Amino acid sequence: MTTEQILNPADIAENLSELHADKRLLAFLKLPKEYKAEVFSHLDPDFQEETIRSIASHEVADILNEMSPDDRTQLFEDFPDELIKSSINLLNPQERRVALKLLGYDSNSIARLMTPYYIQIRKEWTVKRCFQQIKRVGERVETMNFLYVVDEKNVLIDDITIGTLLLAEEDQLISELTDNEFVAINTTTTKEDAVPYFEKYDRSALPIVTDSGVLVGIVTIDDILDQIESQNTEDIQKFGGLEALDDPYTQTSLLEMVKKRGTWLIILFVSEMLTASAMGFFEGEIQKAVVLALFVPLIISSGGNSGSQAATLIIRAMALQEISLKDWWYVMKREIFTGLLLGGILGIIGFTRIMVWQKTGIYDYGEFWPYIGFSVGISLVAIVLWGTISGSMIPFILKKLNLDPATSSAPFVATLVDVTGLIIYFTVAGLFLSGKLL
Repeated sequence: MTTEQILNPADIAENLSELHADKRLLAFLKLPKEYKAEVFSHLDPDFQEETIRSIASHEVADILNEMSPDDRTQLFEDFPDELIKSSINLLNPQERRVALKLLGYDSNSIARLMTPYYIQIRKEWTVKRCFQQIKRVGERVETMNFLYVVDEKNVLIDDITIGTLLLAEEDQLISELTDNEFVAINTTTTKEDAVPYFEKYDRSALPIVTDSGVLVGIVTIDDILDQIESQNTEDIQKFGGLEALDDPYTQTSLLEMVKKRGTWLIILFVSEMLTASAMGFFEGEIQKAVVLALFVPLIISSGGNSGSQAATLIIRAMALQEISLKDWWYVMKREIFTGLLLGGILGIIGFTRIMVWQKTGIYDYGEFWPYIGFSVGISLVAIVLWGTISGSMIPFILKKLNLDPATSSAPFVATLVDVTGLIIYFTVAGLFLSGKLL
């Protein structure tokens, strides 16, 4: 690969990943030195580790020292302990201090994603001096869209855009351009809780400060997008009825895959046994009116589907911060009316189906067919209502218990409604058919 063939680093990394393992490393080593660090940061974790273990120490040092601190921290998080130690020892003194400082923060904190390289200015400086500062340190910073104004104790005072400087006079003081209004994220904020800051304020980068307001770094939107992707993937996997995978699907071992999926399958299987128990409890009713068993799949699937729908909507609304714990009663009222309307629609369809089949001779439900129809119709109203309430409230309960609402997976909600749905169905049927078929 020659310099003329060089594309965007992300494209180069993608091309390398498509090569056979024995050719991939050689192709990477042929890259010009100035491209290696950036391309390396886009490679998948397995290839990164393989590369670090395969190339000479001085080449590793060149790559690691040139990487942005946030990308390097992410790299170290994926490495085994012994490789982290050897890699850190290859860094120059300045980069080693930076790496150790970032690794010292909690693994789930936003500080792990920050870079300490940004443009910092003082309010007593002139615009001209700020441009001199940009030329002096700009080569290493990750973004120059914003400049951060600090005082003599490095406390963040304000941030201003590069556009503001470009439109100002050279002899203007920065204090004349500031309004002392800015948005910052605390170092202890979790990665997940930091995402809404970027969504709300539509910023490409945000400053990270300590409890006392000292500026220690910035986080850029590219790292937040990675966090959003990871967060969404985890929620989708949990909602699908399995534990979230620690590694990509293709890099997860068979044993780990079975472990992640098997736990929930066992829980759901044991829960579904309750459905069989409920059927056994109403065995007498089924023997007297076998026709009731015909509608069991229809009944339990409708309840499970309505519960899964409600859970999906509420979990997503929570993730987007459209609703919070205090909105539970609003959601409850809304889902009650929604459940009644949806259940009413399905109930009418269910009753109509029995009536049409009876009138056209497709199936003979006997002389008490209207009561069977009402049993099915009313049961559908009650079960769909119960499904929507259960599916919408379980995420609130889990969040109140400081658990991830996404664990209220569609299979879990469906299983819960299946069991209770059978009880509702046979109870309603008993009321309508008592003294007739029962």
